[in-house]
Amino acid sequence: MKKKILIFSLAYFPKHIGGAEVAIKEITDRLSPDQYEFHLLCNRYDSSLTKIEQIGNIMVHRIGFATKEPTMSDLKKFPLHLNKILFQFQAFFIAAKLQRKYKFDAIWAMMAHSTGVPAGKFKQAFPKVKYLLTLQEGDPPEYIEKKMKVFGKSFDRAFNLADQVQVISNFLGNWAKAKGFTGEPVLVPNAVDTAHFSQNYSSEELSQVRQELGVSKDDVLLVTTSRLVTKNAVDDVIKAVALLPAKVKFVVFGWGPDEAKLKSLAKELNLEDRILFRDHINHDIMPKYLKACHIFIRPSRSEGMGNSFVEAMTAELPVIATQEGGIVDFLFDAKRNPDKETTGWAVDKDNPAQIKQAVEDILNHPEKTAQVVKEAKSMAMEKYDWNQIANQMDTKVFQPLFKKM
Repeated sequence: MKKKILIFSLAYFPKHIGGAEVAIKEITDRLSPDQYEFHLLCNRYDSSLTKIEQIGNIMVHRIGFATKEPTMSDLKKFPLHLNKILFQFQAFFIAAKLQRKYKFDAIWAMMAHSTGVPAGKFKQAFPKVKYLLTLQEGDPPEYIEKKMKVFGKSFDRAFNLADQVQVISNFLGNWAKAKGFTGEPVLVPNAVDTAHFSQNYSSEELSQVRQELGVSKDDVLLVTTSRLVTKNAVDDVIKAVALLPAKVKFVVFGWGPDEAKLKSLAKELNLEDRILFRDHINHDIMPKYLKACHIFIRPSRSEGMGNSFVEAMTAELPVIATQEGGIVDFLFDAKRNPDKETTGWAVDKDNPAQIKQAVEDILNHPEKTAQVVKEAKSMAMEKYDWNQIANQMDTKVFQPLFKKM
């Protein structure tokens, strides 16, 4: 008999999605509809979207304030900015109503700070329904805990009422235990569409991208795909570019609240023609734009895991990153991790000088770089493919969860 699972998520396809929502879809699309029936409760945001819609293997139920075709910046304005707060309360009542209709066997909360509060309330009201919590948070735990302090014990219950916690990194597993989860978190990382990011492009196609970016054939392009927020340390890369030759430029794909501040920093350092802000880029064209560049870089100040790094590895770019949070699980540096095959260049956080040195090392040692790129891609293909991850979610998470019933 198939198991019915209700997913709590702040957002879902087709709009305003991030890595967590991609993970939900990639996993559920690969699980048999003969075994699982998925429903999902999320904010609507866009009034052009229906309140109930089947997307892939999920029946999506949308709630909350909505306006017609809002932009990402609109989500931070009245009334849409209220949705994240109201979801903490409204989602429970709607979920309880859905429970009476569908009789779910389990609930699945995507990220504690986003949906753990209503999921914990649901578990209290329906204790026989299994509760799975997935941790994908990228912000530092101390920042999240301060932000969620207003919810008091309700946030703590997101952890200590969970029947199982699945995490995308060992770092987040340790946080789950610190917050009161008494079991053993199950590590199942996020993945990437390895076939998509490893595809090849002609030299003409890549030249066209570089023309679009407004760079010459001799320019060396650093690239990042990042939310423009403090934790992703785009400012440190800008400062590092100031230390590098004029031919080195930095392409920034992303948007966020720090955009104006970062552009101001580039202007202050006289780098306006070398820091190329190009807004958010869709996944369907991202591999081509990555392959038109030379080095992927994101010296994160904190990171739950970081799909973008693995995407870049699959696209055969050398990667420069810190080893903060979950990055330490897959980025191994020749000097810092001599017992492992090297997969990238590690730098300390808040250290533009080390970023400069890493860029120079990559550019000055092409044979070494080629070997590291080869090893990183091999690791990504072997460990971070969605087909494997979906299978792990089935065998390591869902099946054991229901055996406890």
